[in-house]
Amino acid sequence: MAVRTQVQPLEMMLSIIFQVTCSLTAWLSLYAGFCYWNEHRTYEWSCRLVSLMHGVIVTCLSGYVALIDGPWPLTHAGTPNTPLQVRVLCFTLGYFIFDLSWFMYFKTEGDLMLSHHMLSIGGMVLVLGLGKSATEINAIVFVSEITNPLLQARWFLRETGRYHSFIGEVVDFSFVALFMVLRIGVGGQIMYSVIISSSPIWLLKAGGLAMYIVSLGFMIEICSFARRKVLKKYNAWRSVSGRVVPLKTNGHLTPH
Repeated sequence: MAVRTQVQPLEMMLSIIFQVTCSLTAWLSLYAGFCYWNEHRTYEWSCRLVSLMHGVIVTCLSGYVALIDGPWPLTHAGTPNTPLQVRVLCFTLGYFIFDLSWFMYFKTEGDLMLSHHMLSIGGMVLVLGLGKSATEINAIVFVSEITNPLLQARWFLRETGRYHSFIGEVVDFSFVALFMVLRIGVGGQIMYSVIISSSPIWLLKAGGLAMYIVSLGFMIEICSFARRKVLKKYNAWRSVSGRVVPLKTNGHLTPH
């Protein structure tokens, strides 16, 4: 016997559409303001400022929902959406629509990022329409967006010539560590709990699995970056440690 999928009442759907529209308008207005205040900078500078703000805010909001307000995503997948979960997802859905539109227009990102945004938008639209499973989607937003501020900080450090410094090393290490532990490790646990649960619909399970595969694609790129960086530092260390410093008999360095 086929399971009938229940959708949200019309009043609730209109409320969700209104919240998403307000969120999208707010992000567009913020971007326009950054472009005006930073007219000597590129459009990407302003867009990444918006991304940085969204990353910080939504990490705090989704983290509060997942870790404090509940319900626990690893044991309550497929449960009805709470009002706070709906607000957080509407808030971040407006941003994702803005960001996807921006980098499609300027053609700044590759296929992996395009897939990530489209899957994120599709997942949020689906759970908001169904009225359930926001618990696991909100948790995925948390583990995905917690690394975003570090990613943007890395870009700003490069743009301002401060990347090759101690703070640049800290940002890179923190980004790789958080990505591996939360997005791959915890994200894998969330994905497993969704797949084994009987409550989420198959389409959500398939979308979540596709989202995790995209994260694995990002992981391959990050591992390649980390490998190049470690090899570069190792070669630099060997070059310094293997250098023979010529000395005179009185202990002073010989002039070059």
